[in-house]
Order: sequence, then structure tokens, then C-alpha cells
Amino acid sequence: MASEIVFIVEEDPDGGYNARALGESIFTDADDLASLKDMVRDAVRCHFPDAAKRPSVIRLHFVRDEVIAA
Repeated sequence: MASEIVFIVEEDPDGGYNARALGESIFTDADDLASLKDMVRDAVRCHFPDAAKRPSVIRLHFVRDEVIAA
């Protein structure tokens, strides 16, 4: 059992946020950060229905691309 699961969070070009878990097939999205946190928790509960095998910590790693002039 992993005690922690990490999600990569990126802004969606069309608005909102996308989150994907590292090492697991878990993907979700939402319009705002508060909703994203709820959706991530729900996705983890669904992916790990057995509470004893569910990670106890969910870490969100925010990634942002920024383009600058050379």
C-alpha cells in the first residue's frame, strides 16, 4: 500500500484544471481548484475502494508552462 499518491495538475487551455496521478490510471478535471480537490478525492476513493489500501495522503503538484521572449 502506498501512503501517498501524487497528481500532476495543469491548467486546461479551455479553462479549468486537469489532474492525472503518477503511477495510477486516475484522471479528472474541474472548473476551479476547490472543485478539483473534491474530484481528486472522489477519484482516489473510486480507484481504491478498499480503504485499507487507499493512500492516506494526496499530493497535488502544480505545473505551469510559461513562454518568454528570447
